[in-house]
Amino acid sequence: MRNSSHSSAGSRTDVGLVAAANDDGRPLLAYDCDQHHAVGPRARALIFNDPRSRALLPLIARVAPSDANVLIMGETGTGKELVARYVHSLSDRAHAPFVAVNCGAFSESLIEGELFGYEKGAFTGANVARPGWFEAANGGTLFLDELGDLSLPLQVKLLRVLQEREVVRLGSRKAVPLNVRVIAATNVELQQAVNEGRFRSDLFYRLQVVAIPLLPLRERRADILPLARHFLEQYGKRAGASRLELSAAAEEALFQHGWPGNIRELENAIHRATLICEDGRIRPADLGLGDLVGASDPGADPASLEEAVRPLIGRLLKGDHDQLLDRLVAFTVTEAFRLSSENQIKTAAALGISRNVVRTHLKNLDLI
Repeated sequence: MRNSSHSSAGSRTDVGLVAAANDDGRPLLAYDCDQHHAVGPRARALIFNDPRSRALLPLIARVAPSDANVLIMGETGTGKELVARYVHSLSDRAHAPFVAVNCGAFSESLIEGELFGYEKGAFTGANVARPGWFEAANGGTLFLDELGDLSLPLQVKLLRVLQEREVVRLGSRKAVPLNVRVIAATNVELQQAVNEGRFRSDLFYRLQVVAIPLLPLRERRADILPLARHFLEQYGKRAGASRLELSAAAEEALFQHGWPGNIRELENAIHRATLICEDGRIRPADLGLGDLVGASDPGADPASLEEAVRPLIGRLLKGDHDQLLDRLVAFTVTEAFRLSSENQIKTAAALGISRNVVRTHLKNLDLI
């Protein structure tokens, strides 16, 4: 859950970034997962080939040297953490820790202690004192991902820390001074959340000193094929393949696909293709890019849902399948989680259940 990189020099590789360029000389950021043995960003490469992507580079270059808070906005898998690491690597804090925290990965009862730390005996199970992520990032950069998942009470406490530039551990009365730059990211439309009363406006404006919007992959299509070739090279090396290439039809399929899962989905498609293609030539079928929702979708109408699945259920019941109900539930939750880009809130909304119930299913399925 915690992914921190402590560096002794200001190079980008200290925060897991490998800086390179594609065949056209455009900047490429890739996460070095071999060097950093931690769960990497959802998007592990970001290329600035599309004009709308390149337009971000001057903004990043101007913002990085400052200590201003930054809010990175974009769908899951668009490369928000890579941009945060890039900003850190270009800043005067590049020699200091970079700590990445997924705010959506913890329950309400745990996240406060994780963020702010706690003293021994602060609550049941607190057998030793532990600094929180703010203290761990002191002198460096704290990246708060999925910020929109924080509850309103926790938003108040976060705002106070940002305003006072100090943190008080749970169970303590002593404030710890902070020198931390905060870069936050969200896949939620925070302005809408503010309008609906789900996110505090004062915290929103405190974090959004500078906003960096990351477009979804479908809106920067000139990035798709350079990214695909990058992943093809990476997975080809791992597989020990002497030659791997994309057919013209495969390139067209990649270019035309909608990419709801963005860069992470693209990486998975290329990984799959390198494993199953024949003769080192990747064809459209190898990519597994079938439409997520068919042209005719009777299940989209809640009133027709039962009728839509009735024939399938009838066939399954006649098939003498072991643990049929458990397997159907597991498959439904897994598919909803995948199609929601592994976002728990979106998964809960898609399934019509609470996030707590979703978390229980995902834990039982070892998906979180």
